[in-house]
Amino acid sequence: MTHSFYSLYTHGFLRTAVCIPYLRVADPGYNADRTLAMAQRAAAQQAAVVLFPELGLAAYSSDDLFHQDALLAAVVAGLQRVVDGSRDPPSVLLVGAPLLFEGKLFNCAAVIYRGQILGLVPKSYLPNYREFYEKRQFTAARSAVQQEVQLLGQTVPFGNDLLFDAVNVPNFVLHTEICEDVWAPLPPSTFAALAGATVLANLSASNITIGKADYRHQLCAGQSARCLAAYLYSAAGFGESTTDLAWDGHALIYENGELLAESARFAAEEQLIIGDVDLERLAQERMRLTSYNDAIDDYRAQVRALRRVSFSFALPQDLVPLQRHVERFPYVPSNPRERDDRCFEAYNIQVQGLMKRLDATGIKQVVIGVSGGLDSTHALIVAARTMDRLGLPRTNILAYTMPGFATTDRTKSNAWKLMEALGVSAHEIDIRPSALQMLRDLGHPFAEQEAVYDITFENVQAGERTSHLFRLANYNNALVLGTGDL
Repeated sequence: MTHSFYSLYTHGFLRTAVCIPYLRVADPGYNADRTLAMAQRAAAQQAAVVLFPELGLAAYSSDDLFHQDALLAAVVAGLQRVVDGSRDPPSVLLVGAPLLFEGKLFNCAAVIYRGQILGLVPKSYLPNYREFYEKRQFTAARSAVQQEVQLLGQTVPFGNDLLFDAVNVPNFVLHTEICEDVWAPLPPSTFAALAGATVLANLSASNITIGKADYRHQLCAGQSARCLAAYLYSAAGFGESTTDLAWDGHALIYENGELLAESARFAAEEQLIIGDVDLERLAQERMRLTSYNDAIDDYRAQVRALRRVSFSFALPQDLVPLQRHVERFPYVPSNPRERDDRCFEAYNIQVQGLMKRLDATGIKQVVIGVSGGLDSTHALIVAARTMDRLGLPRTNILAYTMPGFATTDRTKSNAWKLMEALGVSAHEIDIRPSALQMLRDLGHPFAEQEAVYDITFENVQAGERTSHLFRLANYNNALVLGTGDL
């Protein structure tokens, strides 16, 4: 049975979710219940991947309680509850837990799907500076000896070198890292992306300090853009201890540098955000970007060293409509400030290009047709600014309005007002006689006063305007500036 044509999963999208649940410090039973409750909420929205915060089953701020056998045993019991409860939600759950292996305590991400732990990913980089002292409690991933561990009666892949590959869903390859990992100069997710991971997930606790939220945005936007990937980020929220730190519960979903979803910060209620990731777009961008594939060659050894955990993802059979916001005008930002910045750049790119062309040719004048419409108005403004930048008089712009058979008094008047306002050399050429002669030469019915306004009728006028402009440029040693040139 195939999923609905109208489902986002049919068209290369993947629904992702980031959850910030209530939690209690050192209460894994309660935290497991809240994790499952939020997983059910995400599953109700047909999310394929559901991300939770770092050490969420125990709470990041448990501090030295992490070394208590009672807490670690309760974490394993809570993890068992989450694994058992995951048999129904059709989502991959990424849950944080402190876990003891090889006599060492690891800060782990458990990747859970339908009653199975697909893998355990220990944290690679443990911060031990300023307000952080994680090396007091935990061991970094590099110190792990085994590649598989026994947990809850399962043999589970273990390491920071795991990719989770949904073999039946094109381009759905998942990688997880934990908090500080993305703050490192070479995040593990970078090599994972080079190895094919398209969805990069970060289980983070991430206390809040002034200005840190902006830096999180920069990190996630930059990593998703460099890796041509989706980047999911969670931060611990309500319930963590505020003895030493404060928490804002910041959740983010980025795709190739673009923010898809963001949670409310400092919220007293649980947070769930949804982002529909365009996997096909990411695959296309990676195919086009030659430097991306060069990097794969340069880091071949690291890429080959990564292990793939394959699984089959049960795609929803129901209609799952796209929730992603699509701009009505994708190339024109709706945000006024961003739109102004884009217009400034586009305008100056055009001015710079025309300046270079005039400088390279040594030509000092341009010829332009002015209709009174938007395109020619914009071209004329660019030409005026170019002359100003080159220190040339605006009279070096030879502007011509060329009324035809359907030209209205309004557009003709607008053309004249514009030329006069900009101080260019303004002229008018009536193209109707020459256009009528061409129509007569063609034997067109309009030449015999028949009301035939077909494509030939229109293109004869357009051709006459273009012909006049090029002859004028020849005669005046000028360049024709067409609206399409900009």
